[in-house]
Amino acid sequence: MAAELVEAMNMVKNFRVSDLQTLLASMGRSKSGLKQDLVGRALRLVQTECSPELLKNVRQLYESRFPKASGWLAARRPEGVSVAYSSLSSSPTGTQGADYLNGIPKLSSTPAAEVKLVSLPFYQTLEKLLLPTELIAQNSEKLQDSQCVFELTQSQADQVRNSTELRPGMKAIQVVLRICYTDSVGVQEDQYPPNIAVKVNQSYCHVPGYYPSNKPGVEPRRPCRPVNITPWLHLSTATNRVTVTWGNFGKRYSVAVDLVRLFTSAELFGQLKHCSVESAERCRERIQDKLRFDPESEIATTGLRVSLICPLVKMRIGVPCRVITCAHLQCFDAIFFLQMNEKKPTWTCPVCDKQAPFELLTIDGLASEILKETHEDIEEIEYLTDGSWRPIREEKERERSNTPDYPVLDICVPEVNGHSPAHSSTSQTGKSGAGSTAGGAGGGVVVDLTLDSEEEGGGAGGDSDDTEDSQDSPAPKRGRYDYDKDLVTAY
Repeated sequence: MAAELVEAMNMVKNFRVSDLQTLLASMGRSKSGLKQDLVGRALRLVQTECSPELLKNVRQLYESRFPKASGWLAARRPEGVSVAYSSLSSSPTGTQGADYLNGIPKLSSTPAAEVKLVSLPFYQTLEKLLLPTELIAQNSEKLQDSQCVFELTQSQADQVRNSTELRPGMKAIQVVLRICYTDSVGVQEDQYPPNIAVKVNQSYCHVPGYYPSNKPGVEPRRPCRPVNITPWLHLSTATNRVTVTWGNFGKRYSVAVDLVRLFTSAELFGQLKHCSVESAERCRERIQDKLRFDPESEIATTGLRVSLICPLVKMRIGVPCRVITCAHLQCFDAIFFLQMNEKKPTWTCPVCDKQAPFELLTIDGLASEILKETHEDIEEIEYLTDGSWRPIREEKERERSNTPDYPVLDICVPEVNGHSPAHSSTSQTGKSGAGSTAGGAGGGVVVDLTLDSEEEGGGAGGDSDDTEDSQDSPAPKRGRYDYDKDLVTAY
């Protein structure tokens, strides 16, 4: 009975969410919650109620998912893969010389769940050295070690050895290890298990670390990308052994080994410029479609403003690029976008935050023409209903252009008669304030800064108290420096 209990518990660990919910519902338990909660609930159910009916349900659910597997530890390896797996140092009785996967005897007739990994823009797969193979837990411990081996052919080893270096220590042809969830539905993105460590031929290789997060309460995220294991390989026909240490927390993972060619952002930009450029005429048609009058709409759109500043780096766009599936016309800089994804692959549109895969990027031909025709000071344009466009000036430039021009009078320049405004009489200044001598045709008002307050008020018509105060007040002091007599000094 103890052996059946252990077998049932290990079967439960390999269940999907739907299998766990079916098992819990059949036994009258709650089927809500995350997968980790469902796994824990199902394991406690098996431990506490180890009835023949429960064991039968567990076995039926497991065999419905793996119909040709004779035991819960049966390895699921694709047929036709010429890869030898490592064996245990002490093999069970009667299995000497058998093929092993992760230390477990492999059944030759056992098929594998077909897992497809997503294609990566910076990696071109040349050959598959190891098809996706599931990491299988050996026991109930949280940390597990799974091991596999593969061999390079002589041509493959020469191809890696003779490839050029993109930078010191990084070859253009690499052997990479990829890890993803074990799921045969759709394509799977690279996903690292918790507490991952990779050892190649008894040497630990570098696994990308976590991105630091400056936001409070946000956990740092690890960039899930292929692990370059090339520097630690035997570049010969010798056997290479890879050991993956991973955290067993209910999720299932598969590993694959590929021979790839690594591209740079400059090479990807060359492909984009050669294969994916949208003509200016097609861009104008899209603008006209967006601005076409809709009789059912209460608001008529007569124009769309688009910035010529890249939202990524806040600089003027060099090569305008956007995603063909996005609804907006705003572009971003293609070179900066590819460089950022080369260092931190997110492939997200910086305008609308939707997915922006490389195969959906396109260069906007109309925006390219606009950037060439406009001055660098123009930061924004507006598309019109007929597909044309016009530049949008800065607010300051617009205010400056709308300000009326008035003649400017320099009060420090001597008049035509040889006298400066500082030495003109009060009556003359009053007349000029009326518009007789201010500058002729301009009609502007001239203020003499040399007049005192009582002189500005006319003197005779002023208040008597003001007159007395002005008489008692001391004479204004001169500045620290002796200015020329023709200059006006403002106290």
